[in-house]
Amino acid sequence: MDDQRTQKLELLETLAEFNDGLVHNMGIIIKEYRGARLDDTNKFMDGIVDAMNWEIEAFNATKDLINEDGEIINRDQFEDAICALNMSIKDKDDGAMASCLEEVMVFFEALGNRAKELTA
Repeated sequence: MDDQRTQKLELLETLAEFNDGLVHNMGIIIKEYRGARLDDTNKFMDGIVDAMNWEIEAFNATKDLINEDGEIINRDQFEDAICALNMSIKDKDDGAMASCLEEVMVFFEALGNRAKELTA
């Protein structure tokens, strides 16, 4: 059991280091979707989606630790926000993507903060 906890904490340590860049990039792409779109916006978003998917996998593997002291991240709300984002991406609606990213970003910020708390 301690070995599993150690592995989960190591994963959260990596997530904590990785998360700041993801959240920063999410802020940038929100601005792009709000009217400052660049030639590489779609490619940039692909990279952000890949990073979000990695962090979601890390969350799923460590949610028992993340929420061990009470619900920090509500999985159902997180999944609903991700589903809404996926629909906006599918619809190629820049305004909806920006709004959905703002909602999703709150969860990723909470995830990063909790990972930092647990690994400090």
